Amino acid sequence: MKTINHWIGGKPVEGVSGNYGPVYNPATGAQEKQVAFASADEVDAAVRAAREAYLTWGTSSLARRTAVLFKYRELIDAHRDEIARLITAEHGKVHADALGEVARGLEIIELACGIPEKLKGELSTQVSTRVDVAAIRQSLGVVAGITPFNFPAMVPMWMFPIAIACGNTFVLKPSEKVPSAAFKLAELAAEAGLPDGVLNIVNGDKVAVDAILEHPGIAAVSFVGSTPIARYIHTTGTANGKRVQALGGAKNHMLVLPDADLDLAADSAINAAYGSAGERCMAISVVVAVGDTADPLIGKIKERAAELRIGPGDDPASEMGPLITKAHRDKVASYVTGAAAQGADVVIDGTGYTVEGYEDGHWIGVSLLDNVTPEMDAYRDEIFGPVLSVVRVETYEEAIELMNSSPWGNGTAIFTRDGGAARRFQLEVEAGMVGVNVPIPVPVGYHSFGGWKDSLFGDHHIYGNDGVHFYTRGKVVTTRWPDPSDGGINLGFPRNH
Repeated sequence: MKTINHWIGGKPVEGVSGNYGPVYNPATGAQEKQVAFASADEVDAAVRAAREAYLTWGTSSLARRTAVLFKYRELIDAHRDEIARLITAEHGKVHADALGEVARGLEIIELACGIPEKLKGELSTQVSTRVDVAAIRQSLGVVAGITPFNFPAMVPMWMFPIAIACGNTFVLKPSEKVPSAAFKLAELAAEAGLPDGVLNIVNGDKVAVDAILEHPGIAAVSFVGSTPIARYIHTTGTANGKRVQALGGAKNHMLVLPDADLDLAADSAINAAYGSAGERCMAISVVVAVGDTADPLIGKIKERAAELRIGPGDDPASEMGPLITKAHRDKVASYVTGAAAQGADVVIDGTGYTVEGYEDGHWIGVSLLDNVTPEMDAYRDEIFGPVLSVVRVETYEEAIELMNSSPWGNGTAIFTRDGGAARRFQLEVEAGMVGVNVPIPVPVGYHSFGGWKDSLFGDHHIYGNDGVHFYTRGKVVTTRWPDPSDGGINLGFPRNH
């Protein structure tokens, strides 16, 4: 059985802790690999390698960094199909979806290639007689990222390319469920000429996570995952003196007004709720239907859902793959049965779905729930699976109150033909990312990604300008080069004149 090991100091390093975790193929349910779990000592070895590399990488020229990143961009592009296959084999998402993930990660590498523009400072001359003030940004040192199972390549690429472009070195702890894609990213970085130790990977579980959060040599930690873990990461990391950005979970609402194009809304609901089997923090999990919109919209969603092709991710005919683990599959199914017991109408029940020839896979079909209320577990919890709930309201005002009462504020969308209503919505809704007739409003690379409320812990969103600011710190330099005629002693407080 193949073992996925660590990547430390520019090369593969076998695990020595003796602890391993299983890596499954979700389509078959079979364990096909194992991954080494790092001890605290192995995390320390990665940090030491990163610290040593920082001594030269942190002072390297922007030209050198961008040369590596441009080459890296070429290599990722050339190997995107291979990376996508690794993602499909361990996550289960269909190949086209995995290719899309790689493409969105490439956007951030391209942003990092333009880091000289992002790191330009500011200069004010002659703020006082012969005094100039410059504002500059400098790297932090060794930084770390802890990434989730649902985007094994994209989320790491949301982090380390910008971090290393800013002059930091990086320690990545990918999800132990999907380790191969991250390892491939490290191999390609080395091929691109990234010096040894600038990017390191340690696989593992909570032992590795806690070692990262507590290590005095790590200056900052980025995290993407569930809200409870994001809160833990932020609390523990900041208690240990680190800068932390921790992106948590979501319960994303899609508001459909009576004047909306219902065909567009139905297509969008299908794509946003069931794409990647709902294992996205930006998935739409609740449709809020205003007025008499619900019945015709549900009918259109039901028609489209019946035509979805569910199967192995490496089958070109498949549009949705399995869930990541059997335990997660069972948990998602429990929300459907629980919603029925709590009074919701189960329009589509996907809990008994199987795929012929792959009966041991982690399969579940799409589910659609109607007449869901805020008291139900299916509404309150982040399900992270292909379950779409419909909540009926009478007015826009009732919808906004419902949505803003959610503890999460990651992403949201409105479907309408009314520009005034859309403008009002984007100002009134309490969420970090808003779509107008766009169901999954993930920002492009040069804008930042992040939510509000319990969807984000920390002060910085990820990538974009916020990403650059997170991985750097500001410094202001005040300079005076006096003329030879200047001199004398003045003990008074400095004044501008």
